[in-house]
Amino acid sequence: MKERRKSLVNQPIVRILLIWVIQTLGLLFMAWLQPSVQIDTLREAVAAVALIGLLNALLWPILSRILLPFAVFTAGLFFLVLNGFIVWLASEIVPGFTIDSVGAAVITSLGITAINVIVSTLLTIDDDASYYRNVVRKRMRRQGKGPNSGMETDVPGIFFLEIDGLARPVLEKAMEQGFTPTMKLWLENGDHKLVGWETDLSSQTSASQAGILHGNNREIPAFRWYDRERRMIVASSNPDEVARLEKERSDGNGLLADDGASRGNLMSGDAPNVMNTASTIKDLSRFHTADFYAYFADPYNFSRTLLLFFWDIVLERYRFWQDRRKNVQPRLDKHHRNFKYALVRGVTTTILRELNIYTLIGDMYAGTPSAYATFVGYDEVAHHSGVESKDAFDALFKIDQQFARLESAARQAPRPYHLVVLSDHGQSGGATFLQRYGKSLDELVQELAEEYRVEGFQEASEGFGHVNAFLTDAMEHEKSSSSRNLAGRVRGYFSKDDSPAPSPQPPAPGEDIEDRETKDADDLPQIVVMASGNLGLVYGTQLGRRATLEEIETNYPGVLDGLANHEGVGFLMVGSQEHGPVVIGSKGRHYLAEERVDGEDPLAGFGPRAVDHLLREDSFSNCPDILVNSFYNVDANEVAAFEELIGCHGGMGGFQTQPFLLYPAAWQLDEDELVGAAAVYRQLKSWLNHSIK
Repeated sequence: MKERRKSLVNQPIVRILLIWVIQTLGLLFMAWLQPSVQIDTLREAVAAVALIGLLNALLWPILSRILLPFAVFTAGLFFLVLNGFIVWLASEIVPGFTIDSVGAAVITSLGITAINVIVSTLLTIDDDASYYRNVVRKRMRRQGKGPNSGMETDVPGIFFLEIDGLARPVLEKAMEQGFTPTMKLWLENGDHKLVGWETDLSSQTSASQAGILHGNNREIPAFRWYDRERRMIVASSNPDEVARLEKERSDGNGLLADDGASRGNLMSGDAPNVMNTASTIKDLSRFHTADFYAYFADPYNFSRTLLLFFWDIVLERYRFWQDRRKNVQPRLDKHHRNFKYALVRGVTTTILRELNIYTLIGDMYAGTPSAYATFVGYDEVAHHSGVESKDAFDALFKIDQQFARLESAARQAPRPYHLVVLSDHGQSGGATFLQRYGKSLDELVQELAEEYRVEGFQEASEGFGHVNAFLTDAMEHEKSSSSRNLAGRVRGYFSKDDSPAPSPQPPAPGEDIEDRETKDADDLPQIVVMASGNLGLVYGTQLGRRATLEEIETNYPGVLDGLANHEGVGFLMVGSQEHGPVVIGSKGRHYLAEERVDGEDPLAGFGPRAVDHLLREDSFSNCPDILVNSFYNVDANEVAAFEELIGCHGGMGGFQTQPFLLYPAAWQLDEDELVGAAAVYRQLKSWLNHSIK
């Protein structure tokens, strides 16, 4: 019944009439709400809506092409005003319809859009069947990039769609509960297969995307770490550092090297066409406003996105209030689910999602052979609301809806398209280390090494990094100095670290402490502690190299025993001069190189490949002096993050190391098991080579 109704309302004539009625009611409501808007009769309202639609149909395709740079450089606000201008222009033409100012017209336009979004959603009116979709399709086929772009061909393209942070077991549960109907239908119809793969250590985006997009993710020990040679903190949220990481790993044969497109990713995969990609975001030569055409071609897209952004902020504040009222546990406190976080969430769950999907649709219509896009909304919400919370599943549902839109758009593309959905890692849940024990990891280390100055570094979440990259894009390419300064101030607001830092030399206002290079040894604390989910990294800064187990026990007596015996710690790894890498637990030691265990194995319960992952991590030049992994409770499936996130990833234990790959059923896997992100690269590259070439 629901599908029949959806089919009926999306018949071209029925759809046009319904939209006309909805917008007429919206205009009448806004006139009732605002004294500055006057409509004499229903007939004038019907005529006004018809004229607004006609003006948009005639003028918007031209205006959007000419004025696109202004829209991009003002983050869409220019087109919001342009919407209002067209409504005001209609009021100057239709007798009996008056608006006092363009400002009132802008508010009227927003109100009509809001009502249209609400009612269209309730009636399941398909936005993808609109007139503007056809405008985009024709335009993108003409301006497609590459030697064969836009041309009709039977050679299929492949779009890789990453759902950041979604584990295979969580996806399967979401399917059972109806939150991913599109992907579930693909499986039920036999169109796709679902397999899991195993991440490297560390299980986080910079390491995983380096492996997936370039086939090389060595020397990335965590999301943030201490670079001994440069004597500075390196963070994967810093676009300069991400660019350096990609340059060091790229051999020119990235996943997207053959005329591919990178959308909303951390790394580019050597794609010639990039948008909102952290590794290339400061390269002005690779910024093209034409990439945003598909998004701004519809006059109401920005207004709709803005309204969804504000709605998501309201939703987050309401959900947080509900969680507090119901005493949901585990739960972050008001300092970590504050208004600042609500803004970050709104950007990741709506703005970045909408930009991604419309740009990908444009890529399809241009005949782009391959694309890789990251959808970060689920990961951000799961960090703060819980891995399997309704809040996180709602974000996942909205991402799944976008895949249905892409599937629909592919039917009108100049070439057939295959959709591959994957994740870069999962997330593991549980109350944080601080919540459980009343102290952070750096505070624990400070207690155990009381004679030394210890400083901890962490961010609220990866979401701040995504927003940081997005605002960097706006700032780097903005031509107006006043707008650039505003973007810089906003970026500084999102870049600040909420966690307390005991350093006697705190960063200047707006300065990102992780960007601060410290070459003078006196400026560094003797010990720095960083968190990457439930993975902790402890570095001494005085030696300029990794300290051995023997040196740590001599110079920092009691630190190793104190950490290993803490109930929140699962195991430590240190490098012994005599025995090589040693894993230490509260009741035993595992000598990795010697394949020997004394007492109880501290790696029991962390998976059959724990030794391999730790040996690989141990070989990195910036492997920490002490690598700390939290406990993993197998029965409760819980870990304890060393940063304030109740859904986390970065270390070992639980779902965080269990991402997935959803691919066309006719395809075959080249390897029986996909272990490590580089194995995923080899598989995706193989499919690309066989499909496109």
